[in-house]
Amino acid sequence: MRTTPTPATAHPAEGPGAEGRAGGRAARGALHKGQQTRAAILDAALGLASQMGLEGLSIGALAELMQMSKSGVFAHFGSREELQISVIREYHARFEEEVFFPAMREPRGLPRLTALFERWLRRVSMEIDSGCIYISGAVEFDDRPGPVRDALAAMVLAWHQALERAIGIAIEEGHLRPDTDTQQMLFEIHGLILALHHDARFLRRPGAIDRARAGFARIVHQAATAKGRRADGVTVAPAA
Repeated sequence: MRTTPTPATAHPAEGPGAEGRAGGRAARGALHKGQQTRAAILDAALGLASQMGLEGLSIGALAELMQMSKSGVFAHFGSREELQISVIREYHARFEEEVFFPAMREPRGLPRLTALFERWLRRVSMEIDSGCIYISGAVEFDDRPGPVRDALAAMVLAWHQALERAIGIAIEEGHLRPDTDTQQMLFEIHGLILALHHDARFLRRPGAIDRARAGFARIVHQAATAKGRRADGVTVAPAA
């Protein structure tokens, strides 16, 4: 840990004088306040994007919501495109905190894969009224090349790679059959989330969450080994 000499022991030639130190503290305070303001703007932007989509974001709408000038909001992001990319990164960071990192504390193999899916399921179920930026963003930018699409695709692919790796580890642990097609399983698991979002958000069908869980149980049951079926905390029996 670094320590700072007190004014009584510091030599004038070793550092700034009282005026310089005061200026340094003021600069750090301003920087901290600027970071807080940016975080608050980003939080509001994430809320807007969840309701209106990434294309619904604008500097003007955020300025009105935050009761700031447009130039004040612009100073923190520089452009609407950078604002959209920052929102995608913030969404991904929160997704990791709520879904990925807690699940990684589970035992390797099916318990971890199940935790990843269950936490993903819970997050999507909480976003039924607001909307999932991964899903809505894919609809908005599927045919629109550019930095925003690239950022969104990178985040989604990073999540897919984590899931595919979890499936691979379940194979290594002997919980899934050696011939399990990891990409096919990933495709089917992702399909459950898309179906859940569609049925619950668009069609307002009850029971969509339970159907998604039942679908996951079937997918795992088809590939699980005897060892995998005995894994603690894992439900692999297909729903009736």
